[in-house]
Amino acid sequence: MPSIHLTPLSLKCYKQEATGFGPIFEEEPLDTVYAEDSPENKISMNCRARANPPAIIKWWLNNWEIKLMEQPDVHFSLVGGNLVITNPDKGKHAGKYVCVAKNVYGTVISKEATVKFGYLNQFPTDEREPVHVKEGQGAVLLCSPPSREVLFRWIYNDFPNFIIPDQRRFVSQTTGNMYIAKVEASDVGNYSCFVSSPTIGKSVFSMPIPLIPQIEKEVKRYPADIRVKFPKTYALVHQNITLECFALGNPLPHIRWRKLDADLPPNYEVSMNGALLHLINVQYEDEGSYECETLNVKGMDWYRQWLYVEGAPEWAEHINDTEKDVGSELTLRCVAVGKPLPWIRWLKDGYSYGKGELKFSSLTFEDSGMYQCIAENEWGTIYASAELRVVSCAPTFIYNPVKKVLLGAENGRVVIECKPRAAPKPKFIWKRGSELLTNSSRMLIWDDGSLEILNLSKSDEGSYTCYAENDRGKSNSTGTLTITEATKITVAPSDTGAVVGDTTILQCSASFDPSLDITFIWTVDSYGLENSGDLLIKNIQVRHAGRYSCTAQTIVDNATAEADVSVKGLPGPPGGVRVREIGDMSVKLQWSLGTDHGSSLIQHVVQTRDFYALDPEDWKTASTSPVFLDGSTESSTVVDLYPWMHYYFILFLEPYINLKHLLTRVISLSAPTEAPLDVYARQVTSTEALVWWLPVYQAPPNWVDGYQIRYWRKYDDNEAAASRVIVHRTMNQTRLENMRPDSHYLIEVRAFNGAGLGPPSEHCEMFTRRPRKRLLYITLIQILHLKQESYVEGYKILFRKEGERYGKLYTTGRHYIDFPMPETGDYVIEVRARCEGGDGPISQIRVQGAYGKASLGPESLSVAAVLVLALGWMNLGL
Repeated sequence: MPSIHLTPLSLKCYKQEATGFGPIFEEEPLDTVYAEDSPENKISMNCRARANPPAIIKWWLNNWEIKLMEQPDVHFSLVGGNLVITNPDKGKHAGKYVCVAKNVYGTVISKEATVKFGYLNQFPTDEREPVHVKEGQGAVLLCSPPSREVLFRWIYNDFPNFIIPDQRRFVSQTTGNMYIAKVEASDVGNYSCFVSSPTIGKSVFSMPIPLIPQIEKEVKRYPADIRVKFPKTYALVHQNITLECFALGNPLPHIRWRKLDADLPPNYEVSMNGALLHLINVQYEDEGSYECETLNVKGMDWYRQWLYVEGAPEWAEHINDTEKDVGSELTLRCVAVGKPLPWIRWLKDGYSYGKGELKFSSLTFEDSGMYQCIAENEWGTIYASAELRVVSCAPTFIYNPVKKVLLGAENGRVVIECKPRAAPKPKFIWKRGSELLTNSSRMLIWDDGSLEILNLSKSDEGSYTCYAENDRGKSNSTGTLTITEATKITVAPSDTGAVVGDTTILQCSASFDPSLDITFIWTVDSYGLENSGDLLIKNIQVRHAGRYSCTAQTIVDNATAEADVSVKGLPGPPGGVRVREIGDMSVKLQWSLGTDHGSSLIQHVVQTRDFYALDPEDWKTASTSPVFLDGSTESSTVVDLYPWMHYYFILFLEPYINLKHLLTRVISLSAPTEAPLDVYARQVTSTEALVWWLPVYQAPPNWVDGYQIRYWRKYDDNEAAASRVIVHRTMNQTRLENMRPDSHYLIEVRAFNGAGLGPPSEHCEMFTRRPRKRLLYITLIQILHLKQESYVEGYKILFRKEGERYGKLYTTGRHYIDFPMPETGDYVIEVRARCEGGDGPISQIRVQGAYGKASLGPESLSVAAVLVLALGWMNLGL
């Protein structure tokens, strides 16, 4: 930051009529990006300052003054206060510029403006490798842009045939890559990445990338797989930001956004079929962890990352032009808010002048000048400028004399102001005529020189003179005080009660000094009404109730009287009627009491009308628990309803049933109207399956309570006897059990709530697996070898039929092994430990195939042998 030397203004006293002032910026330079191939061939940096006398403008580049007068430059010129750069050169003219304005009152420096040179490189001319991908799989086409801070689009085959992003295709504005969630045969072709720079108005595109889908006889399904993940993000408060999230998968994944431990901010939008989350006018409370969830019938994927909200500096308190007496104290303070918290530094006439607060214990004329406080953090810098004038002059009443005519009401109070212009602050003396006045119980001379007199009487009339004196001189000013008759309310308004529709009059009159004019002012609960004596209220309503005040006002004093007006009217309707619980034949309603308006709330009545009523006005009084709902009741259970019926409810107060249309609230209950989508199932074992679906959303109060899953064999079972599973609304998958092996099943999913079942989903068809053969599972437990014995390296297992010498030999280094369970006959399993010194002794297991039993052989085992445990057979349907 440049430091500008300016000789301080050495005037001893500024006169009131002086019109000069220091520089004030009206326009400051802005950051500029200059396109290197711009046809305009010049840059203009604007700077304009208001000052009297006019300010001298100078410019600095990278902390060096541009001395146009001493060193003329073919590139720089000054037009008014604006700096014009002709034939800009990146090596000479890129950098930080500031504008400096100065006159005899001081110097100020503008905020910094950066000049950058913009360019957009060409893509490499090397041919791009073709992308081969199976039909139904996802694909990613890499952009590899030559420059950043650009906008991305993709060209399909020929320019300008641009790809329009949809649920299947997405272009990331972070990387430029194009993502295809599910490749189709029609996607075959050449794709080019197209980048454009809005700041320099230039565009380039890459060599084409051939995309070659490989046709599949049966297109496979793939679970959702998030490939576009928004990074840890820093946003500035009040800005708009966009978070990206996109997934590959078949079927096309659905994308949802949420904020952990809180709702999404109120000003958010979702676009591009859920791939983009826009946060509008970001606030500090929007900071937190955001999650993107993608889902299809094959599976779910999610990604979570933190959004930090910070802020550039903003002024909470800043300096203003100040005029202070010589020798006085002064504190200059600036307070800025931001995140992280900004730090404060000061400039005086261009010089660095400290940090934090500026404190002056005894001002001198040299302290006069232009001060700037600068608040900055990593997100920005702001400036505040003000002029400090240190003055010294003798007291003068020319511009603010004591009022010549002073009025005060009898028994009231009067304040006679004495505010001469003086520096330093003068001492004050008051006289009435020739009598010197001092502080007493009735008279007080304030610190600013004003005189206060209490309990006025006729004897206080006369001329009053204020004398002011400091080390520069003295002066005085005189005014004449006259005492008037006090204003009094003679007829006051009285408290009044009224019924809606009545006419009411509130009276008000007062006595006052005949030499003065009087005005009556009416207010109700501090809101102004009309100016008149008596107040007439016609066709009074409940809203007219309140405390009324009548004020009799003269230019000297006033008097006030108050009265309360109450209005009795019809009670207000119950509010906020809502459904709390839904049963098979009952509904619990809850509401808030309406305003009574002075009337009694006797009884609440609930009426119902079902969906099939022929007459829309065919309301019937409902059975409730409790039966009698008094005026203070705020909830009730409506009973004896038909299950699975769509009902309407109204609530009103008796005895005001004739005004039911004014005092009702309607609630509609209905079963879900949408069916779950994308129902998908797969086998787990020969008797079990897993089923998925996309959840159903219903607006309150018809929200979904859960899901019913039915499944039955397509050709062998009656649909009415289908097996059922019920799950909570938070689940979108479940396990189906007790299914028949090797069978063709139909699966159906429905959403439900207290009003009934919603429509069924499309039937999902699947086949359970065939049962596999039984397996024999053997675990081998190794015994620690003795010092004189070799280390066990593995095992040899001979599987032979009882009575036969030869069988199948297995070798393994693991501690377990599986065998097919024999259907008939008896078998023997022989196990030996294998080591460097040879094979160990045999351990045997005999297996009876007909019963699936196993037993250890009678041989004794040495410590080098292996203990063999037969765990029996397992029927694995995996």
